[in-house]
Amino acid sequence: MSRSLNKVMLIGNVGNDPEIRMTASGAKVAKMSVATNRSYQDRSGQRQEKTEWHRLTFFGKLADIVEQWVHKGDRVYVEGRLEYSQTQDEQGGTRYWTDIVASEMVMLGSAPGGGSPAGSDSFRQPEPASRPIADPDDDLPF
Repeated sequence: MSRSLNKVMLIGNVGNDPEIRMTASGAKVAKMSVATNRSYQDRSGQRQEKTEWHRLTFFGKLADIVEQWVHKGDRVYVEGRLEYSQTQDEQGGTRYWTDIVASEMVMLGSAPGGGSPAGSDSFRQPEPASRPIADPDDDLPF
């Protein structure tokens, strides 16, 4: 069986204070946006800068940490996976969403007035209790 990979790594600035919600089952969910920037030269040689906005979702313990410690303007490193979804708007049109479901976060700094937990700035979502057994016929080169 061949494997696949769905992994995202971002370093950027938090664009808004996290929104905290609870699922129907009582699990905490935190959502926020992170901005990343890149510079490039256009065809005329002018330096341009482009900002991309990314929607992030945190569950469980990571959502607790985000709620307590992450604020607008903070600089973070986040690892996660891409998830796509769609919803219907009020006019019956379909809206498509791309989210990054975070599995790890490292706080790199904060805006004035922000904070970070003392002595710990790296957070990882706990691994599931059962992990898949590696396929002995795996054809990955590593």
